[in-house]
Amino acid sequence: MSFRYQQLASELQQQIEQGHYVCGERLPGVRELAKVRSLSVSTVVAGYRQLEADGYVQASHRSGYFVKSRFQPPPLSKDLAPKSQLPEQVSGQHMALSLSKAAADSGYTRLGAAVPAARFLPQHALQKAMQQVIKMQPARLMQYEASRGAIELRTEIAKRMALQGAVVSPQDVIITNGCQEALMLSLKALTVPGDIVAIESPAFYGLLQALEAAGLQALTLPTDPQTGVVPEALEQALQRWPVKACVLISNFSNPLGSLMPKINKKRIVAALSAKGIALIEDDTYGDLGFAVPRPASCFALAPQADIFYCGTFSKTISPDLRLGWVIAPKQTAKLEYLKFISNISTAALPQLAVANLLKSGRYERHLRQVRGQYQLALSRISHQIGRLFPAGTRVSQPQGGFVLWVELPPAIDGYLLAQQAMAQHISIAPGAIFSPTAAAGRAEFSHFIRLNCAVEPDARLERALATLAQLCNEQLLKKGLD
Repeated sequence: MSFRYQQLASELQQQIEQGHYVCGERLPGVRELAKVRSLSVSTVVAGYRQLEADGYVQASHRSGYFVKSRFQPPPLSKDLAPKSQLPEQVSGQHMALSLSKAAADSGYTRLGAAVPAARFLPQHALQKAMQQVIKMQPARLMQYEASRGAIELRTEIAKRMALQGAVVSPQDVIITNGCQEALMLSLKALTVPGDIVAIESPAFYGLLQALEAAGLQALTLPTDPQTGVVPEALEQALQRWPVKACVLISNFSNPLGSLMPKINKKRIVAALSAKGIALIEDDTYGDLGFAVPRPASCFALAPQADIFYCGTFSKTISPDLRLGWVIAPKQTAKLEYLKFISNISTAALPQLAVANLLKSGRYERHLRQVRGQYQLALSRISHQIGRLFPAGTRVSQPQGGFVLWVELPPAIDGYLLAQQAMAQHISIAPGAIFSPTAAAGRAEFSHFIRLNCAVEPDARLERALATLAQLCNEQLLKKGLD
């Protein structure tokens, strides 16, 4: 004869196995389930603990119990050293253009470009904010905005920066057309063609595109999948090479999702400062961490250092608004001039609408909701990879954001897989484009892919993942026959 908590655990176990509750999904709250089932709270807690002991659920502090993946693939291997530790000219980034085209095509299952599906964005709140701006400030929309950006938005950004410990003046905030322009302006302010820029490896292909366009050399640094760039490697590189700038994503890097510990951030900034080298910090995913509080930026931890802080609302509000910003108090005048000669200014309507969202508190409420949604999305796709993909497949373990870095068996060609997937109307990002030498015939990460997990969790996604797994297996079979 079993106890009531054991009966409850057995019933929930069956529901999980039958797919009633999917990987990453939150089970009913303890008090809620106790009321529905006419059980005591202690009985429900005991049932959940039994499921946890049996490996079906995991507890999250103050959040409840979540279905645990029983097909979790192993974490990435820690082969930290890039193939080349020499400065290299960036080439081959034209391959990323196909991702952009597929991201705009609703006929594709869009796992390539890191663009969130509409369900992850505050559509109604943004629409309401825009309507209010159009109604209340129509004349404002009939002229050029200031090159630095709308004072309303710059003020709200300065307030948010203060929450992470970075005290800045709204006058030092330069609004840009997305984070990509923020990176471009920062590189223009610090370098000339031919200069060496230190970057993490693998590196966000948008940064590589910026380096290629500016005629700069990339010096890739060993990067830990969990903690980011290895400080010792940067220190050694600075001793050996005349580095002119360093670009890092310290919080939830793209594509690894790594989070740099505070002690590493301080050490890296100190090493750069000792050599008089500026840091360009890309904090695109800083607001999307799964744990609280929000991790501090290098900019907040070292207010006296020469740091260009770059941010964006593309991943949290809307990619199409093209709203980013850059803050570098020592270089504000230069950045403003570069922005002016680049495209004069950024459109007023999206700036004022986002300022409205920030001031109202709706942005912060949205973040509290969407962080859990992104974590669930990552968990679901990681689970499916573990269930479907070939043995030997490994995945990253992001602590924030919504992209997965997938290490396939070495015999699989990630770029060929991307082409084959495109023929099936599935877009993925091949690992080669996260390497500076994508077109040089010696690109790193040739058996890696990056997947955008912020997509609709429907049957179409399941079919796409099953198709990718099948294509991987077909490549392995062909290599075996050859």
